[in-house]
Amino acid sequence: MASSASREAYADASEQLTANTASATPAQLATVADEILSVAGLLRAQPRLRRALTDPSRPGPDRAGLLKGLLSGKVSQASVNVLAALANGRFSKPADLLDATERLGVDTLLASAAKDDKLAEVEDELFRFSQIVSGDSVLAVTLSDPGASLERRVKLVQDLLKGKVHVATGRLVEVALVGFGGRGFETSLSRLVELTAAKRDREVAYVTVAKALTDTEEQSLAAKLAAIYGREVSLKVGVDPAVIGGVSVRVGSDLYDGTILRRLNAAKQAFAK
Repeated sequence: MASSASREAYADASEQLTANTASATPAQLATVADEILSVAGLLRAQPRLRRALTDPSRPGPDRAGLLKGLLSGKVSQASVNVLAALANGRFSKPADLLDATERLGVDTLLASAAKDDKLAEVEDELFRFSQIVSGDSVLAVTLSDPGASLERRVKLVQDLLKGKVHVATGRLVEVALVGFGGRGFETSLSRLVELTAAKRDREVAYVTVAKALTDTEEQSLAAKLAAIYGREVSLKVGVDPAVIGGVSVRVGSDLYDGTILRRLNAAKQAFAK
């Protein structure tokens, strides 16, 4: 959603989402999320529909009416209202409509987890699963392969996670399998971790160390980063003996690499010159 028009359309639909689900239960929110994500799947599979719903030559109410005609009686009224608000907006390109629909589905899943007081749990579960995937090359290739059957990959994820994570976590992993916002699977997982943390008004700091940090060390690092970024920080710590010692921290596009491995590599490069 790069353009200002696309962002404005998403913001208007997001307001509709809040208004239409203010009194919804976690289960009802999860249902709305599934409906919105199903429509995202339809848009992904139907480029002609995406073009029709973003055609700048058609008035917004006509585009909204087209979508209402497709969805009325098939999904909840809340979903119809939210998606009609989205279609009423302007998008710089059809792909932006798909991205916005997908994002609204994710927002609704996170709202469901928040109402269930499980956002922190979902955030940690997503990160832990991403660590499992990155540590298993066969699993990473299997889940990331866009040429493989999506149904088979979804079934594999469901079998791996059944009864072990919050329902929102499992559904978000399925969103990542499709390629959230056009990203690859592992990048999608990272983005979903960050969005979940943002709902808790936190930055995500990806930390790599040679051995696990103590609770005191984690608290100290989190406090230092919070002072830098002006908000609480959610640490996601990965252990990699290959870094030998020190710590590497990535927050968004900022990278602080104080590992011994980086220093050794820098020394090797200096000697090679």
